[in-house]
Amino acid sequence: MIERYSREEMAEIWSLNSKFQYYLEVEKAVCKAYNKMGLIPDSALKDILSKASFSVKRIDEIEKEVHHDVIAFLTNVNENVGDSSRYIHMGLTSSDVIDTALALQIKDAGKIILKDIEDIISTIKDKAKEHKKTVCIGRSHGVHAEPMTFGVKLCGWIDLFERNKRNFEKALLEARVGQISGPVGTYSNINPQVEFLTCEYLGLRPAKFSTQVIARDIHAQYIQALSLIACIIEQIAVELRHLQRTEVLETEEAFSKGQKGSSAMPHKKNPISAENLSGLARVVRANSLAAMENIPLWHERDISHSSVERIIFPDSSILVDYMLARLNNTIKNLIVHKDNMLKNTNLFGGIVFSQKVLLKLCSKGLLREDAYKIVQNNALEAFNNHGNFKTNLLNDKEVAKYLSADEINDCFNVEDYLKNINQIYERFGI
Repeated sequence: MIERYSREEMAEIWSLNSKFQYYLEVEKAVCKAYNKMGLIPDSALKDILSKASFSVKRIDEIEKEVHHDVIAFLTNVNENVGDSSRYIHMGLTSSDVIDTALALQIKDAGKIILKDIEDIISTIKDKAKEHKKTVCIGRSHGVHAEPMTFGVKLCGWIDLFERNKRNFEKALLEARVGQISGPVGTYSNINPQVEFLTCEYLGLRPAKFSTQVIARDIHAQYIQALSLIACIIEQIAVELRHLQRTEVLETEEAFSKGQKGSSAMPHKKNPISAENLSGLARVVRANSLAAMENIPLWHERDISHSSVERIIFPDSSILVDYMLARLNNTIKNLIVHKDNMLKNTNLFGGIVFSQKVLLKLCSKGLLREDAYKIVQNNALEAFNNHGNFKTNLLNDKEVAKYLSADEINDCFNVEDYLKNINQIYERFGI
């Protein structure tokens, strides 16, 4: 059964209402810091915390006049607070609020994506347990190489996600910084202790250095980490797309009752989820380039990055959240055709067992080059003429000088390729 996706929680983090709510959290935390330092009376702080609110509709009305969203936000908040509003935004610049609020958005978005990654790792591990001994063919250059198991392939996917989870956690840690440093970051009208306390209240750490804005390489690292996650999602999606090709058909996406694959061809069942994920990965990767373009700003600040970030942060975060959920669902409901996997492994009489035959001949005293030529001739004859590699070997008089029929048959024992799988699984705690 194909699930539908509801990602409202992530979308809400990046909504206009939430953006201003994060702004308000920052402004309140600054007021609390001032109060702790004895610079805002208790009565005024109580007034601010109880009355501070905003309306997106009212902010829009004010912004049409002032053409500055932070000023419009503050004007609306001040309307609601009254006299005590004189203590709000003391010594701050707009970017103190914007960049610190952005850190909170990234922190909250990151929690969701980390949970998504944990969920998909769990799903793949369950699938890997199920298919630990499901024999399939390994491919290099898209061509049959040697037997493996589908479970081992899945272990590789677990490795991708575990590594990129660690990478994403590092990016989140770097982005968990706030600033309350005033114009050009010199604390000219604000005590650095206010920044320290504000960040403590918000669960952030103060930026080591800020130039009215937090350095954009920090934010680029977050978007790049999302981009890498998108890339590994596409890596898996491309594999699934190949495995669903009609002439391969080793796996296929679930196809629900009533679903249709083509407006023209009723027989079609297409890997639509995998193709969708491949396409979306391109968008996230492109956003990572935009994030890097945001790093060089003029002098201590400009706002060339602002318009870009209003697009790439919500888009990349929401897309990766969606992509992880969709891939998780695809893998959870994946149809695995074990019989086709085995059939493909044994094509042309098991030519993929050629190395075993090569090594066996070498163990009998043949030079490697001579043994290679014998095995290759038998393999290519089977491949080029839709023949049988094992039968060719059994009928080859030159091979018979060195190997008995039993020894040849032993070379085609697939269990020999699975003898070290337990060690691979142990690395992933499976």
